[in-house]
Amino acid sequence: MKSELPRWIYYKQVFYSRFQAGCLKAKIEDNWHNGYEVGPLVEVKKLKSNRYVVRYTYDEII
Repeated sequence: MKSELPRWIYYKQVFYSRFQAGCLKAKIEDNWHNGYEVGPLVEVKKLKSNRYVVRYTYDEII
């Protein structure tokens, strides 16, 4: 059986520090805390340019 990769949604802003990206990650996760929906999987990724992006997915493949 072929394993599919999750479809990631990238936040439009690029951050200069991991702390700034982590704050957005926490804010996205808190929006679904105690909610009716299953929250997204949120990650902070480092780019080659030493900047950071936030991405999330609703796929349950992972």
